[in-house]
Amino acid sequence: MINNPSHPKKGHLKTKDCKFSKAGVEFIDYKDTETLLKFMNDQGKILPRRVTGTSAKHQRMLSRAIKQARFMALIPFVAENLR
Repeated sequence: MINNPSHPKKGHLKTKDCKFSKAGVEFIDYKDTETLLKFMNDQGKILPRRVTGTSAKHQRMLSRAIKQARFMALIPFVAENLR
């Protein structure tokens, strides 16, 4: 591959940092629904790592916490007004 400095995306890629690592979070609590809802879309799906920028370790903890909060009925499984 040849480096082309005039290419619009080369050299301008922004790396995303893990918000949990920056804050020093060791454990993601399922009872913190405000934080969990930030990592879900409007349909109730869990956002992927490439969108949120979380590390693999924190993404696993996040998805586990979201699923646990859904089971405990703290957050909904799906959006109410989907149709």
